[in-house]
Amino acid sequence: MHPHTFLCVDAHTCGNPVRVVAGGAPVLPNVPMGEKRQIFVAEHDWVRRALMFEPRGHDAMSGSILYPPSREDCDLGVLFIEVSGCLPMCGHGTIGTVTVALEQGFVVPRVEGRLALEVPAGKVEVEYRRDGRFVDEVRLYNIPSYLHASDVRVEVPGLGPLTVDVSYGGNFYAIVEPQPGWAGLDGMTSAEILTLSPLVRQAVQRAVSPVHPEDPRIQGLSHVMWADRPKHPQAHARNAVFYGDKGIDRSPCGTGTSARMAQRVARGLLKVGDDFVHESIIGTLFHGRVEGTAEVGGRAAIRPSIGGWARVIGHNTILVDERDPLAFGFQLA
Repeated sequence: MHPHTFLCVDAHTCGNPVRVVAGGAPVLPNVPMGEKRQIFVAEHDWVRRALMFEPRGHDAMSGSILYPPSREDCDLGVLFIEVSGCLPMCGHGTIGTVTVALEQGFVVPRVEGRLALEVPAGKVEVEYRRDGRFVDEVRLYNIPSYLHASDVRVEVPGLGPLTVDVSYGGNFYAIVEPQPGWAGLDGMTSAEILTLSPLVRQAVQRAVSPVHPEDPRIQGLSHVMWADRPKHPQAHARNAVFYGDKGIDRSPCGTGTSARMAQRVARGLLKVGDDFVHESIIGTLFHGRVEGTAEVGGRAAIRPSIGGWARVIGHNTILVDERDPLAFGFQLA
């Protein structure tokens, strides 16, 4: 058999990778992206593993696959892939994907400065700012985000009792803030984030088992956000987001920033119209804003927006040869 060939453009959004698959992906039926995601996971997940896992990827690898939209009001369909699975939504992935698609000519906007994306979580509006052929900033208007559960008390080995909030911004997050059992990010190494985050995720998942009230296909706690005070003079807060088995988001995390804003609005710390600048573990920034209110399954929610930048770092023709015993990727334990 001939090797499978994938034409990719590699980029990063504020430090976190985005591998955009522009050619070679499996042809899927012309159905909504939520259904495409289910078909992809059931029948083609080897593509994700081959492109995200070693030897072609790594533990924090992330990417997207471009598809024609099934909706007439959208310019582009996007399927998000990473080491942890096929996500309903990805904020940094959206910023990187839009930057790549525009700079490489993969999409022609109907209206300059605006795009509409169909993603598994729904429709996402995007604004962008160009300087010549380069995209300087992308602002995504994310799906409604809400605080799912507050003051969830769990017992975590190595930390003891913790109180966390569970918030949704396109994925479900356990948000851990400084408290007696956890002093904050300054006293935490990357190795400790990798060790403790799966334990927090397991404990919170057992306690809450979140399911989206309007789309039961979106369920389960996938991310842990360690939230703390900022260091950057422009930022309002800082975070380190854990995902997958061993991934730490290098960017401030788009869906995580949306979830964080929803949590802070619910707690009376932000209001509609407020800006929220979020700092990543490496000091890069996302510029969030609470655009308005919404409702998700009868729950109070917000409509957040996230602004950030991405840079293209290379063109990549990837071969997956079935003769290779490691063709479909691997991860170290």
